[in-house]
Amino acid sequence: MKSLFSFFFALFFTLITVHAQVEQQFAELGNFKLVSGEIIYHCKVGYRTFGSLNAEKSNTILFPTWFGGNSEHLASLIGPDKLVNSDKYFVIAVDALGNGVSSSPSNSEYQSNKNFPAITIKDLVNSHHKLLTEHLGIQKLYGMIGGSMGGMQVFEWIVSYPDFMEKAVAYVGSPKLTSFDLMLWQSELNAIEEGWQCNLSEQQMIKTIAAIHNTFARSPEYIVENTKPEEVQTKLKNEYESYTKFFNSYDWALLLKAMMNHDITKNYNGSIEAAAKAVRANLLVITAEKDLMVNPAPAQEFAELTDADSYIFDNNCGHLAPGCEIETFKELVRDFFED
Repeated sequence: MKSLFSFFFALFFTLITVHAQVEQQFAELGNFKLVSGEIIYHCKVGYRTFGSLNAEKSNTILFPTWFGGNSEHLASLIGPDKLVNSDKYFVIAVDALGNGVSSSPSNSEYQSNKNFPAITIKDLVNSHHKLLTEHLGIQKLYGMIGGSMGGMQVFEWIVSYPDFMEKAVAYVGSPKLTSFDLMLWQSELNAIEEGWQCNLSEQQMIKTIAAIHNTFARSPEYIVENTKPEEVQTKLKNEYESYTKFFNSYDWALLLKAMMNHDITKNYNGSIEAAAKAVRANLLVITAEKDLMVNPAPAQEFAELTDADSYIFDNNCGHLAPGCEIETFKELVRDFFED
């Protein structure tokens, strides 16, 4: 009986521990200085941890969030038999500044809405570095992985802190934006700024942003094949309703501007070749040939310059291509981290 009780107690304790690990946590960074010299007062960074840190602290993988996402969303990709195996790795899913969880225009007590300072992708990376080194006591990562805006953060990480990680995976991200990317993001930014000028509600702005965002998230072929003309209004209505759960115009605009300003060559005199030479980590670059949201060309060029492992999804799913071939995607990531 004692043995049986001990077993269930251990099982219960294990379940409680796992549950506690995936709870939202915050690190207080104090007054956080940005690349611009401006300050985010009483800055906080949200994160969640999965799995166990080994004694050598050598099994940590960082997973930054995508645009419009948070660490809770990343949780669905972390675990045994998922994209990142938390049975083997200690995975830290970290919320980007401006995403509504970490310090953002929507939740700042001291710099709310338009009073929040502009940030860059490098500021997101610097906040992660401070979280890891000063709050979690981690001085080196085994690896990192990020998609879309998370992929942009991976590219910034590997040139800003080139010796901090052994391996890095960037999927459907970019080292710098193309003119096509900038036109897309400027369209969304225009919609928000005009909405502010016209005193539109968040709900009214969501309709325009969701329509633009979803049009470019997939390829035209995918949309034509999967959505009948008479279904468009219902589909968009469903998207409007889902966006109300996380959309805030001030947060959205802040991160739009951060992405539009993203260019890892800025500290290398505009040279993509010089930036590539700074990379020390083993790199896997995953792109989508029909990506209309983040043009794949710069990432593909960077993969060649760094002699990185690379894979191109050539399906009709556009920016969301990896998710349409999830088993292939998982195999690519698992083999890369375990090689």
